[in-house]
Amino acid sequence: MVAEKPPMALVLGLESSCDETAVALVDNDGNIISSHLATQEILHRPYGGVVPEIAARAHVERLEPLVRKVLNESGKNLSEIDAIAATAGPGLIGGVMVGFVTGKALSLACKKPLIAINHLEGHALTPRLADKTLSFPYLLLLISGGHCQILLVKNVGEYRRLATTIDDAGGEAFDKTAKILGLGFPGGPAVEREALNGDPMAVPLPRPLIKSKEPHFSFAGLKTAVLRAYQSGIYKRHDIAASFQQAVIDCLVNRSEKALKKIEGENIQINAFVIAGGMAANQAIRPALTDLAEAHNLPLIAPPPSLCTDNGAMIAWAGVERFRLGMIDNLESPARARWPLDPHAEKARGAGVKA
Repeated sequence: MVAEKPPMALVLGLESSCDETAVALVDNDGNIISSHLATQEILHRPYGGVVPEIAARAHVERLEPLVRKVLNESGKNLSEIDAIAATAGPGLIGGVMVGFVTGKALSLACKKPLIAINHLEGHALTPRLADKTLSFPYLLLLISGGHCQILLVKNVGEYRRLATTIDDAGGEAFDKTAKILGLGFPGGPAVEREALNGDPMAVPLPRPLIKSKEPHFSFAGLKTAVLRAYQSGIYKRHDIAASFQQAVIDCLVNRSEKALKKIEGENIQINAFVIAGGMAANQAIRPALTDLAEAHNLPLIAPPPSLCTDNGAMIAWAGVERFRLGMIDNLESPARARWPLDPHAEKARGAGVKA
């Protein structure tokens, strides 16, 4: 007897945790019906980084028009939506509150279920949106401007953190390196472009913690070494960019291999090695991680670049995953600046807000 297919569900996703305002409509088959994003790059470029107050005001101005645009493009109205999913943290709290309060208002006005989404879970589940064959459990390298973690993804809402950064996130190091080198904002793509013309072995830069027994990441010392290399006047800018990028890749590969060996040592069977988050869009990182995954007889699964950076589809999809499991939230759910995926993880040495 063929199992009956569950009825179609449509989830509207709202994302506003940092400097991207995004809205998307996704169904429970993973079809992105409509997805739109309003970037704030031009607003923050003069400051060389994201200014929280400016970001929050921009979200207020842009979110409602984006909701209308997505609904109009999809030919749907709010009465036809099954649930509202909105980022409730972690992130810049002003921006998070704009999106989450909007989600609450839509939920209340339209009498639709509200689903509070952890922004990190949005990234963690996006590979299942990109590859419908991906099943739990899998090992996730989550790399972005604000976070750098390795997690065992057991199921929706079930995560075991194996590693985190004890200081800067990888994406944060890219942004600061771009600022040191005068490459502009946003820093990640700028460094990647500059590195294309450089020699990745030209500048002797450290690989922090690469020989350490602890599983975590550290990028603060690498950032300082970049500053000293630049101030020395000895090296070309594109060589510094390429050498920095290679140092980050070496750290990611080394720490990921340590996590993979730990999982294997515990006889835990995983189905894939997965990368997600804004840094996963970097095309120099993927080949090295592909080689690592293949060495452990695993596929590397990475979303397309458009789904790596912050977007509404990942929030809507996380909402779909939760909605079909009956994971619904109430209107009293709080917005959170900090919200770890694994609240029981041991605090890492020196770890702060990124743990």
